[in-house]
Amino acid sequence: MQSSVKFGSFLRGIAFVGAALLATSALAQDSGGTVITAARYIDVLTGKSVDFPAIFVGADGRITGIADARTVRWGSDVKHIDLGDKTLLPGLIDMHVHIDGPADIGGYNGLEYTDSFWGMTAVKNARDMLDAGFTTIRNVGSSDRNDIGLKQAIDAGYAVGPRIIGAGYALGATGGHCDSTFFPPSFEKEDAKKEGIGDTPDELRYQVRRQRKYGAEVIKVCATGGVFSRNTEPGQLQVPENELRAIADEAHQWGLQVAAHAHGASGIRAAIAAGIDTIEHASLVDDEGIRMAVARKRPVWFSMDIFNTDYTQAEGAKNGVLEDNLRKDREIAQIQRDNFRKAHKAGVRMVFGSDAGVMPHGLVGGQFKVMVQYGMTPLEAIQAATRNAAQALAREKDVGAIAVGRYADIIAVDGDPLTDVRELESVDAVVKGGVLVKGN
Repeated sequence: MQSSVKFGSFLRGIAFVGAALLATSALAQDSGGTVITAARYIDVLTGKSVDFPAIFVGADGRITGIADARTVRWGSDVKHIDLGDKTLLPGLIDMHVHIDGPADIGGYNGLEYTDSFWGMTAVKNARDMLDAGFTTIRNVGSSDRNDIGLKQAIDAGYAVGPRIIGAGYALGATGGHCDSTFFPPSFEKEDAKKEGIGDTPDELRYQVRRQRKYGAEVIKVCATGGVFSRNTEPGQLQVPENELRAIADEAHQWGLQVAAHAHGASGIRAAIAAGIDTIEHASLVDDEGIRMAVARKRPVWFSMDIFNTDYTQAEGAKNGVLEDNLRKDREIAQIQRDNFRKAHKAGVRMVFGSDAGVMPHGLVGGQFKVMVQYGMTPLEAIQAATRNAAQALAREKDVGAIAVGRYADIIAVDGDPLTDVRELESVDAVVKGGVLVKGN
């Protein structure tokens, strides 16, 4: 008798749960919101392609459910975005962008324009990136906090563009890659450092706090010299390990991630040892740096921009880029690509970073084919710009996958990018937060 009672209770419990699920399903389908359908979508968390998705989106722009479009129904008050026979992917994430840097203005040509010009160009660049399928970008350094101002304008509806995670001013050493190195002393204010510049651990801790105070959501530091600065070489260590550690410790205390511009092998090793979260460029990484990146307990990610040199070498001189900068670009380009292959093969965690601004923002999807050419599968390249990037940003609850609870940031392409990753060079439709922002 007791067992019969228990079994009856069990059946009633199943019936209750089933009814609750049906009620929840009906509520999701009949109480407004949006549903997005297409021929298939790529689940970047599993690597599988799923046919006939019906992706339900709530009023907050987040995904509330995913069903089979052949068997599910929805109410007349549900907005339907039908993307036909296309393939859906999560909105792409570019981890290394300069949104206020027009690629066609190089060297001293920028002196033709007033200071506020660069913030104006950022509006178009942001739209170009969104149209290219990048619904989230991490902006690693800007003038006048143009990235933070643009983020605020987009969030408030005054501009259209991706979700922006901005750094404000990049940090660096006096005379280093992130300092002003193109002008004589008469152009500088006497005894005044450019914002972001520090030469001791305490000065750099202050700069972390200052950038955060004014809206930065990530900290960028230039650990080594660079390609497109003057009087620096990419391999030079410019911010030593103890100063990098002070930056990382301070940023982590405030809940911020840190990106380190580091071309040179010694700077890469110092940044990894200091606890930096992402290594930008990583062009001249050596075997020890790769070993350290794989072995470190706190995840470290490489963001290697292995496509933009095609543009800079073809168009740089015409745009005003100085020959010395083009010389450095030529010298490290193939080395960086070969090291991308080596780092990936060794198991280094990788994210997508284009250095948009060095190249036109709307063309960054071209990097996927180069990532595949240098060792990744199409799925791995896609995951670098979705799943991996979300993990590196510590924003897995928000972006990086088509999954319940995350924002309905979705792109659509013809064909199958798991077979031909070049499909991502021409995105047909873009949805941000459940709203169609490109496409019919």
